[in-house]
Amino acid sequence: MSKHVMKLIVVLLAIALTVSVALCGIAYFDYPGVFDQDAIPLGLDLSGGSLLVFEADTKESPSADDMNAVISMMRSRLDTLGYTEAAVTKSGEKRIQIEIPEISDPGEASAKLGATAVLTFRNADGDIVLDGDDIAGAKAQYGPTSSVSGKYEHYVSVTLTSAAVSKFSAATTAAAAQSASKKNYISIMLDENVISQPYVSETITSSDLMISGSFDEAGASYLAGVIAAGRLPFALKEIQAQSLSPQLGESALTSSLIAGGIGVILVMLFMMLVYKMPGFVTSIALLEYTAIVAILLVMFRINLSLSGIAGIVLSIGMAVDANCVIFERIKEELRLGRSVP
Repeated sequence: MSKHVMKLIVVLLAIALTVSVALCGIAYFDYPGVFDQDAIPLGLDLSGGSLLVFEADTKESPSADDMNAVISMMRSRLDTLGYTEAAVTKSGEKRIQIEIPEISDPGEASAKLGATAVLTFRNADGDIVLDGDDIAGAKAQYGPTSSVSGKYEHYVSVTLTSAAVSKFSAATTAAAAQSASKKNYISIMLDENVISQPYVSETITSSDLMISGSFDEAGASYLAGVIAAGRLPFALKEIQAQSLSPQLGESALTSSLIAGGIGVILVMLFMMLVYKMPGFVTSIALLEYTAIVAILLVMFRINLSLSGIAGIVLSIGMAVDANCVIFERIKEELRLGRSVP
């Protein structure tokens, strides 16, 4: 068997494998095929969802660094809330747009995302003992919150910075001394809302604290997420919060992919009828290109929208157009009696 035949066989096998992975996925690795349900996250125009727009509540336009910081914090909050497919983009100089697919009620998400997340620890007199800058880390956990009752609850484990330990130690010493007047408590507040108010009976010198307050798993995860992400550099005001219905219905993606597949097949037939063997080679390459695009969409969980589908179809058309130009040039050279290497 010649080397050329061997190369052809290897190329065809590679193409067949790529197409197979794109269509059927890989069951062993739980990798879905392009037609499997939820294989490709859909944009708002295909799946519906919620659109939120926030604006910086400042007199002057915030700096680019502050806007980027807010976008990063929003991304972290969305992940904490479980909205991993949401998209966060900057809109103008002061606005941030958030698209959350498949969420029909934007109210709860809007309240949590728009919170400034100013965390403070205050004594009975309302004086701030610690703030968010004194927190080194936060993590949602589940376990016993009291050595006496042994009751298991969801709570947030907070780690203080080294400088904050001494400040908190002094604050708890002062609080414990007011036991007789029942002012021996530290209020833990988020955006002026009390989330926990533990009583202090002795000086606390540990850098690890526990925030409990009848949290469920989602509540503890959210609180830990906003504490870890830090407070926003400025307050946000809600400009828009609306629920969007899908434009093409639940079967939009499947219908679009089938239509695109039919279009690709028709293009392949046209190329083979007009350009014979070169057209056949182009068709195989086009099939491989389409399969690679499908694999990348699934692998990187890229949100697919109507404009995205149009872009894919356009890229296929441009690839075919380039081949047509090349083949027509070759035919012209042959008509002039010139040889083609």
